[in-house]
Amino acid sequence: MAATEAGDGSDLRAVLPRILQLGTLMNRSGLGERAMKRIGADLDRPGLSIILALHLTGKAMRVGEIADRMQVAGPHVTRHLHVLERRRLVRGLADPDDRRARLVELTPDGAEIADRYVSTLLGWFGDALAGWAPEDRRTFYDLLLRFTDDLAAFLSAIGEEE
Repeated sequence: MAATEAGDGSDLRAVLPRILQLGTLMNRSGLGERAMKRIGADLDRPGLSIILALHLTGKAMRVGEIADRMQVAGPHVTRHLHVLERRRLVRGLADPDDRRARLVELTPDGAEIADRYVSTLLGWFGDALAGWAPEDRRTFYDLLLRFTDDLAAFLSAIGEEE
C-alpha cells in the first residue's frame, strides 16, 4: 500500500510542493551556469557533469561507469569525452584490470575547474544556510543523504519492474 493510501500521506502531500520547488530552483535558477560563469569555465552541461563525476569519485572510471552516474547512454558520454580530451581536461589510460578497456581521468586542468566549481557551489549553499544552527545543518545533511539514497534505490527498483 502506498504511503498516501496508508493514511500517513498528509506529510508527503505537504512536502511535495517544496520538493518540486527545490527541483525548479536548482534547474531554472541557472545555478550551474552561474557557477561556471563565476569561475570562468566554458563548458556545456554534459561536459561539466563528466568532470564532476570524475572529481567526486576521486578516481579514474570507465565510460560506462560515468554514463551510469549521469544516467545516460555510453555513446553520449563518449562524444563529450572527445571534446574534453581535446581541451586537455580529461585523458584516457589503459585499464590495468582489462587491457581492452579504457579508463578516463581528470587532468590537472580538469581537476582545477572541478575544484573551483564545487567550491563556488558549496560557498553559495553555505551562505544560504548561514543562519542555521550547526545541529540543524547536520540533521538536514543526514536526512537529505538518506532521502536521495532511498529515492534512488526505489526508482531503480521500480525501473527494473517495468
